[in-house]
Amino acid sequence: MASKHYDLIIIGGGPVGMSLSLALRNSGLSVLLLEARGAPEKKEDPRPLAFSHGSRLILQRLGVWESLPKISLITAIHISNRGGFGRTVLTACEVGVPALGYVVAHHDVFRAMHERLQDCRIDYLTEAQVIRLESDVTEGRGEFRHNGVIKQVTANLLVLADGGRLTGQVEGITQHVHDYEQWAIVARIETSLPQCGTAYERFTSDGPVAFLPLDKYFSLVWSVSPSAAQEILSLDDVTFLARLHHQFGDRLGKFIGASKRSGFPLALKYAEPTTACRVALIGNAAQTLHPVAGQGFNLGLRDAWELSGEIIIMPSEVGSPTMLSKYRDKRQTDSGAGRIFTDSLVKLFSNDDILLRGVCGIGLSALDCLPSAKRFVAKRMMFGSRG
Repeated sequence: MASKHYDLIIIGGGPVGMSLSLALRNSGLSVLLLEARGAPEKKEDPRPLAFSHGSRLILQRLGVWESLPKISLITAIHISNRGGFGRTVLTACEVGVPALGYVVAHHDVFRAMHERLQDCRIDYLTEAQVIRLESDVTEGRGEFRHNGVIKQVTANLLVLADGGRLTGQVEGITQHVHDYEQWAIVARIETSLPQCGTAYERFTSDGPVAFLPLDKYFSLVWSVSPSAAQEILSLDDVTFLARLHHQFGDRLGKFIGASKRSGFPLALKYAEPTTACRVALIGNAAQTLHPVAGQGFNLGLRDAWELSGEIIIMPSEVGSPTMLSKYRDKRQTDSGAGRIFTDSLVKLFSNDDILLRGVCGIGLSALDCLPSAKRFVAKRMMFGSRG
């Protein structure tokens, strides 16, 4: 079977994979984007995506931001510790930006990027299931099923932007996995007090409880033990809201409504290294983080942006050891810092140790009294390790 050759094949057509495609739309390179799912469906996916201010700048450059509906601003982040003293509030005005972050429904981002790709000279296939990958010093090769037909393609560079399912087929890359023994419960919550642009991160011994402003509601991400997750998912709405209020407190008034709940297990997954012979990993293929502090998607978006920059600078060296080495070195610090930051937050705050929780409370209070330290933390949350 004859195979078609591309400069670049991107495997995984989620927001990160589509971002890389859009960043290369005027590069003159031949690009194939493969997505296992179908085109955006009419059924809405209400999961939130939290963008930092730095990610907003990237999406503006990609021509996507202006097409996004119902963008909710995060102008402040309130961080507290249940059962202990100490709290910190980060505000946009302290950092000199219009917002620390933005919350958009996942389906709105997916649709906006999908529509933008229709105007680009990129081969974009949905319902394309990649079966096999391999590479050598000359090229990368892939095999995928599309419309019931097995197809083969080759490229100077294979980019994995999926959930890491295919990483095991890449020689020289090891995937590390740490199970947090937590599940995330997600739902949309209606409160008696209106949302005013503040996101809440409340640490408990079971895990963090996050409320993100989304339209006139809040998007909940509640980390609990696996056994508690199954119990919570089976509760009726009244009992569920009462339990959530007991865990979170009165800052948002009464919880008066909840959408359908769903849950998923939480784990830290990361690949080392993030490049191999004619292969690069970005987004969830490179690292999947705990949702605390909302760093995962923003880190993946920076992966895509930095990789596109290296490709555009060195178009004749796409997939070469030199190009991949420069990309890996450039991303190593940011990726490592993001992973350590989120992992440390979970381990420090999700425990019953009275002494450690006291130390964490002191740390939150001290941070709140140091404007320069708050600016340092906020800038790294918005822009990555380079601030």
